[in-house]
Amino acid sequence: MRKSSTWTVAIWLAVVLLSLCTVGCSNSKSTDRDHEVFRYNEQYQISTLDPAFARNPPIIWPVNQLFNGLVQLDNDLNVQPDIAKSWIISEDALTYSFTLRDDVKFHKHEAFNTVDSTRNVVASDFVYSFDRLTDPAIASPGSWVLSNVAQYKAINDSTFIVQLKQPFPAYLGLLSMRYCSVVPKEVTTFYGNEFRSNPIGTGPFKFKRWEEGVKLVLRKNELYYEKDAAGNSLPYLEAVAITFLPDKQSEFLQFAQGNIDFLNSLDPSYKDEILTASGTLREKYENQVNFEKTPWLNTEYIGFYLDSNTPEVQSTLLRKAVNYGFDREKMITYLRNGIGKPAVNGFIPKGLPGFDDIEGYNYNPTLAKELVAQYTAQTGDQSPQLTIGTNSQYLDICEYIQRELQKVGLDVQIDVMPPSTLRQMKSSGELDAFRASWIADYPDAENYLSLFYSKNFTPNGPNYTHFKSATFDSLYEKSLSITDINERKQYYIKMDSLIIEQSPIIPLYYDEVVRFTQKTISGFEPNAQNFLVLKYVKKSKK
Repeated sequence: MRKSSTWTVAIWLAVVLLSLCTVGCSNSKSTDRDHEVFRYNEQYQISTLDPAFARNPPIIWPVNQLFNGLVQLDNDLNVQPDIAKSWIISEDALTYSFTLRDDVKFHKHEAFNTVDSTRNVVASDFVYSFDRLTDPAIASPGSWVLSNVAQYKAINDSTFIVQLKQPFPAYLGLLSMRYCSVVPKEVTTFYGNEFRSNPIGTGPFKFKRWEEGVKLVLRKNELYYEKDAAGNSLPYLEAVAITFLPDKQSEFLQFAQGNIDFLNSLDPSYKDEILTASGTLREKYENQVNFEKTPWLNTEYIGFYLDSNTPEVQSTLLRKAVNYGFDREKMITYLRNGIGKPAVNGFIPKGLPGFDDIEGYNYNPTLAKELVAQYTAQTGDQSPQLTIGTNSQYLDICEYIQRELQKVGLDVQIDVMPPSTLRQMKSSGELDAFRASWIADYPDAENYLSLFYSKNFTPNGPNYTHFKSATFDSLYEKSLSITDINERKQYYIKMDSLIIEQSPIIPLYYDEVVRFTQKTISGFEPNAQNFLVLKYVKKSKK
């Protein structure tokens, strides 16, 4: 994303400051209510609040406040009840029978045409919500979550049955995705395509106001069913206010001034201002800011499009040379202030069954030079060159790799583009190499390995590299029928080792969740999928 001009940033700051005063700030006593409002900034614009389109974190975060599904994940990524209070799985692992709670209500809306403008969720609501995912007229990017489902049905108001085509051990975790949220037919029919900007769900917060590109306001759902361990109703907060400053430096300024409550991730524009080179909080912020980091199920990498006609991309020798040709430890230390772990093993990140200390790519410039020399001897190409597509946020990392690879005889060009363009070109196979990340959709290593299954070629799946291996496909398909996690883990390790050997990717680092919050914030626990869970958050007065 291109940096905003000074004038544009000034305008945005003025708008943000104005919008920050519109939630619970209608009188001179507004500061007395500031502790009831959680404020954060979203750098990227969001196009919808419909869970059927919750395909990336900027959308998933607010949608997670507005909607519920059958199950949810706790901070340790264990599957827990949500609207389904219990479930039974058949012995053949094909049939899941969910028993629903009878006290979950939709947010109030006139379309319900009831005395109290709401109603309870029933099993047929999940039938309708799942139907939306596969409806061609809706064109949900989440339709794939039902690709292994043979049928689903409501037995009665409280019993919902799902039958799979074949066993899939990660299925319960997959159901925790926001794609699988329940929505009311009355309201989606009432709004049609405009449901995107008029969401009605069951979540701890309800939709209040959205000025696209400026601010989004959610208010406490007084009908929410969940309570804390002491029996107190959730959520604790009265409101959530989201602004859309596109500039990370401006976002940091707002945080430093106390106008927003947390920063997510570490950006090059302010990393040295807030953290030391060793990755600790600088002294000037210790009394104002809480700093937390935790392992994140996110592998950052560079991928090669193997169906490219570029000889350098098709060469396993050169792909391996790139993997050996730069120091991941140094990259983490100097470019990320110690945040993240060097990806010197496989593609599966630490924290998932299937991660193993397999032999990956440690820094070996001598071997990298030898591999480049072998390539030039075989092809006669004395000036091999690669072009990597990236966005500006990762330009420093790509430039570091560029400098290091020049030392081993490989010329690297960098093509910087907006994030939306990068996503589109990556999906359509227009880039020889691309910087990317894979954040787990659900907590199972199968989610990572699905990127290399040949039946998942983009645009019909997440195989952006178009990697194809009969051996890999066979292992992948066999693993899907194994319910014992320890046995399945061995298949995962074999697949991950094969990926490292063939090098369709360059693993960069296993990321970490980094959160900076104001000292007034409590109950805001990090988790390995970097979910934004605000129902437990409390905010004290300054």
